[in-house]
Amino acid sequence: MQLTSAAFQAGAEIPSYFTSDGDDVSPELSWKDAPQETKSFALIVHDPDAPRTGGFTHWVVYNIAPETAHVEENVPDAETIAGVGIQGKNDAGKIGYMGPAPPSGVHRYFFRLFALDTRLDLRPGATHKQVSAAMKGHILAQAELMGTYEKNSQRAA
Repeated sequence: MQLTSAAFQAGAEIPSYFTSDGDDVSPELSWKDAPQETKSFALIVHDPDAPRTGGFTHWVVYNIAPETAHVEENVPDAETIAGVGIQGKNDAGKIGYMGPAPPSGVHRYFFRLFALDTRLDLRPGATHKQVSAAMKGHILAQAELMGTYEKNSQRAA
């Protein structure tokens, strides 16, 4: 399975438009080559470099329909998004996408897509931990896209 974005290349810098320095909107994502038996997808965006135990989760989306292979830019911050799925809470406790906002230095942001053999029995607003626990034993395939970001104020310093 492959995960790509028109917004940034693997290993490259995420444009500031998609961060706290810009409009803080979610980037477009596309994927292909998912297993035929996929019943749903889950997407988790995580910063392992955040200065807190376990890093910081920026976006959680689950029960994405198996026929979906694309998420448009600027997904609204709503619990359920038609044609996308159900959104969980980021580590700021809010529903939806929260763009990169590293306090210092360059951070890595891992966009991970999971193909699952089931739909997750979770209400809207589930946390990264809850989604990860529900996915255990149900992951058919995984794809990853990593981008980096450093706050504009840090670059000028």
